[in-house]
Amino acid sequence: MAEDSDLERTEPPSPRRLEEARRKGQVPRSRELTTFAVLMTGLLSAFWGGPALYAAIKQIIVAEFSFSHASLADPGQMPLHFISSMRDALLVLMPIFLATTLAALLTPILIGGWLFSFDTLSPNFGRMNPMSGIGRIFSVRSIVEMLKTILKSGLVGGVAAATLWHERDQFLSLVMMPMDSGLLYLWQMVRFTLLMSVSGIAAIVLIDVPYQLWDYHKGLRMTKEEVRQEMKEMEGSPEIKGRIRQLQREAARKRMMSAIPKADVVVTNPTHYAVAIQYEAGMRAPKVVAKGSFLLAERIIDIAKEHKVAIVRTPPFARALYHHAELGEEIPAALYTAAAEVLAYIYQLKLYQRQGGVAPELNDNLPVPAELDPEAAG
Repeated sequence: MAEDSDLERTEPPSPRRLEEARRKGQVPRSRELTTFAVLMTGLLSAFWGGPALYAAIKQIIVAEFSFSHASLADPGQMPLHFISSMRDALLVLMPIFLATTLAALLTPILIGGWLFSFDTLSPNFGRMNPMSGIGRIFSVRSIVEMLKTILKSGLVGGVAAATLWHERDQFLSLVMMPMDSGLLYLWQMVRFTLLMSVSGIAAIVLIDVPYQLWDYHKGLRMTKEEVRQEMKEMEGSPEIKGRIRQLQREAARKRMMSAIPKADVVVTNPTHYAVAIQYEAGMRAPKVVAKGSFLLAERIIDIAKEHKVAIVRTPPFARALYHHAELGEEIPAALYTAAAEVLAYIYQLKLYQRQGGVAPELNDNLPVPAELDPEAAG
């Protein structure tokens, strides 16, 4: 049962899945919304530029049915007369054509956003499989699209037919009307029929847009196993994360070892712990540049010997530094006095090695608080 649950697509698509689908050109789209936007744009353009548009069309119609004796006498003039009228009609309707074209291009952005992808242009031989094609023909989505087409055609056609039927008497009487009255009535009827058709499509849009969004996200649903796999890929597998941590530790250890030659002194336990500290003018307090225990402590001591860095055996101070001082940071304030005595001893030792005199001695009981020394606290 648990395995069956993991294979069912019950989880909503993750942001990563949505981004991958978008990169492949898969975004929600509603053809009905585009159709509605185009028709509404044409309707608004007709209402907004109604008087000027009506006057221009009227002038073209009058010119089309007006013939001179020369035109009637020369049959070759008739096609030219017709072409001229068509050109004038296209120029008059050009603003509406441009507005509807712009609406057709911009409307899809409303629910799917702007998308420019070359993935949809790449060949997909899977679509050439006849069995897959038959499956798409009889899929739920294809059936829904077919029902929408039938509903849209029936609704729009029904509204237009009902409008024309309601005005049938006036429509039939157009042949008897004067040209001005007939054209004006025809213009009003066209606008009214278009308005009713757009209203019918609006009802379809209110259903289709939510459905397209739901169907899009439904198609991208994920199984529980896919969600777990994606999280693992985003966070990284334990093996890769472990390897990264190992490389980070090795890099940090190399940086630490390279800082030992710059240290002023290495304090030891003598074999369990080794801590290298450095102090320069301008520092508020000495800082730890390297520390380690057991084999790493031995390695720190060996490098210190190679670069002639002073090594001092101070077990309580070394233990306190190892457990309470962080690498690359200043030592705790409670150890300032002990560090000052050690650094002063190193300075005197170097002076003795250069000039001779009385050999300095380091205080065996450095002021190390008992709470900072694990062995003293125990």
